[in-house]
Amino acid sequence: MKEIKMEMKGKEWSSLLEHVYEHKKSSIEVKGFRKGQVPFDVYVKQVGLESLFMDAVDHALPELYDKMLEENKDLTPACRPSVNVKSIDKNHVEVVFGITEKPEVKLGKYKDLKVKKDVAEVTDEEIEHELSHLREQFIELKDKDTEVAMGDQAIIDFEGFKDGVAFNGGKGENYPLVIGSNSFIPGFEEAIIGMKKGEEKDIDLTFPENYHAEELKGQKVTFKVKVNEIKERLLPEYNEEFFKDLAMEGVNDETSLREEIKNHIKTHKEKEIEDKYTEECLTKMSENAKIDVPKEMIDEEIDRITDEFSQRLQYQGMNIDTYINMLGMTKEAFKDNFKPEAEKRVRYRLCIEEVVKQENIKIEDKELDDYTKEMADRYQVKEEELVEQIGGRDFLKYDLEVRKALEIITK
Repeated sequence: MKEIKMEMKGKEWSSLLEHVYEHKKSSIEVKGFRKGQVPFDVYVKQVGLESLFMDAVDHALPELYDKMLEENKDLTPACRPSVNVKSIDKNHVEVVFGITEKPEVKLGKYKDLKVKKDVAEVTDEEIEHELSHLREQFIELKDKDTEVAMGDQAIIDFEGFKDGVAFNGGKGENYPLVIGSNSFIPGFEEAIIGMKKGEEKDIDLTFPENYHAEELKGQKVTFKVKVNEIKERLLPEYNEEFFKDLAMEGVNDETSLREEIKNHIKTHKEKEIEDKYTEECLTKMSENAKIDVPKEMIDEEIDRITDEFSQRLQYQGMNIDTYINMLGMTKEAFKDNFKPEAEKRVRYRLCIEEVVKQENIKIEDKELDDYTKEMADRYQVKEEELVEQIGGRDFLKYDLEVRKALEIITK
């Protein structure tokens, strides 16, 4: 950790204070003046220049940090710096950046790592499973007047009782239950087989010992069930109408459909195998390397993983603080769970960057231009938008360097 002092003073600092004021003045009210019309000197006299200091510091920090890097070209920051405002007044601001330098990486073996890569194979059973799942999407339901049989859909009313008292979550009306789907506890669906439309029945069962609701584990209960309707589930035939509904290019008979399904499964498996192989190569390379990873780098990566997790929760409509409270944990304890993954990611990244250095990997301008265009086309945005959103061409350049290093590591 290095501590470096940086200062902004004189005209540069006073101009920044005035700049901050210009941004804030539309919301400032001072007696005797209209909102947003208070002159700077009047504001300073009545409210105080100190009220602008912290916003001004926020504006000054990026400039001071860039200047610090310019003046210390041999510095290699590993993560975001700590910042300590040492002194501040109307004439200057002095801050101390705490810089964690990138650690030395001593690579061991990183080529020809002898990691075994699996081969993607697709079984007939896997094809049949996917085929059945696909046909299920086009299933036809036909009213049935006879008894409930395996595979039928029974529309039922039900209510569960324990010791004669209805329990929570044990009631449903006009529930569409596919017999054989194993949606209910063992014995429930089997007991409905043979029932007729309009028939009522009491079913005595015992909840499994591993049931998720604590109060029902291993408990004897009675379900009162009534069958309202019975529907036979008819799978589609392999005919012209079925293949037309599928709307899959090049698929017009059972043979071509099976081949399409086989290729889909194989592509998915190949991706999984490639990801697993890359992970194992990186693990082996990391184990062969000697790195003293700074705590600050791990902490920053933990924060990054936590942010990723928070974003996924937001997509599901949940706040991370609510989620952590549901787990009965503190935020610090929750984040500690990510420490092994964070340390692994940091070690991988440091090793890959060292491979880039050792292999003298360089990205030519044309190569970067072509890659930028490829990525923009993939995400269907303009190249300028992509570069802006991703944070600059240097990020794309870094990504290309990493890709080239991975090709060497996994070769």
